[in-house]
Amino acid sequence: MKETLAADDFDNGRTPEQLRESFEASYAAVVAHDGEKIVGTARALSDGVCNAYVIDVWTLSPYRRRGIARRMLETLEASLEGQHVYLFTEDVPDFYKRLGFKEHPTGMSKVVGAWLRKEA
Repeated sequence: MKETLAADDFDNGRTPEQLRESFEASYAAVVAHDGEKIVGTARALSDGVCNAYVIDVWTLSPYRRRGIARRMLETLEASLEGQHVYLFTEDVPDFYKRLGFKEHPTGMSKVVGAWLRKEA
């Protein structure tokens, strides 16, 4: 999966092992396939009660605009019933708004230590 993500410009510097650990530590994860090929991912982190974060939503470029990301998010949301679901993204905000996400003027984030991607 690491090679596919990197080739599609969706690589934040995680090693294959870190990528595997990220998905294994998820509250829920969805992986879309076309045969043996991975064509999409979406996952959620959650406390299992009231707060969840949607992350790593990605669809392989040639497969975009086919409803794959929407279906993956709907599948994730089914496991997050009753929770406040957060999303931080700069990409395709209108897509997420169509799925019911709302922009909020408040919010902060912080990277603790060095981020995964090392700038040359």
